[in-house]
Amino acid sequence: MKKLFLSFIVCFLFTSMISVNASREEAAGSIINTWIWEKSIGGSNNPYVATPKSIGFNKKIIFTQDGRVITYKDNVEIRNSTYQIEKGKGYFDQSEHDLITFEGKTYVIENLDNQNLTIVSNSQDGTRTIFKR
Repeated sequence: MKKLFLSFIVCFLFTSMISVNASREEAAGSIINTWIWEKSIGGSNNPYVATPKSIGFNKKIIFTQDGRVITYKDNVEIRNSTYQIEKGKGYFDQSEHDLITFEGKTYVIENLDNQNLTIVSNSQDGTRTIFKR
């Protein structure tokens, strides 16, 4: 009986450790979450910086587990569409990157960690958009 109980405890601890590590890995590099727009920088022909203060509204996007992206302007849903992540060539360097396509545009995922998301328009204008969790 002691061996059975001890085996149960060991299995429980091992399973718990695997689950915690998997959750951490998903959270660290996962786009699935709510992202708050911080600023956009870009425009190769006419450079600009846009922020919620300069534009006059807040924006957030939510990437869901089931492949949806929901866009909000001042906490009002304005779009609900699909997104897709795949490998592809970047416009500027022709190197392979993770690309995300949503709302009719494709972006290079420049930075993605547990607090930051930076995407760059995969086109001539190259607008960089920065989000925070």
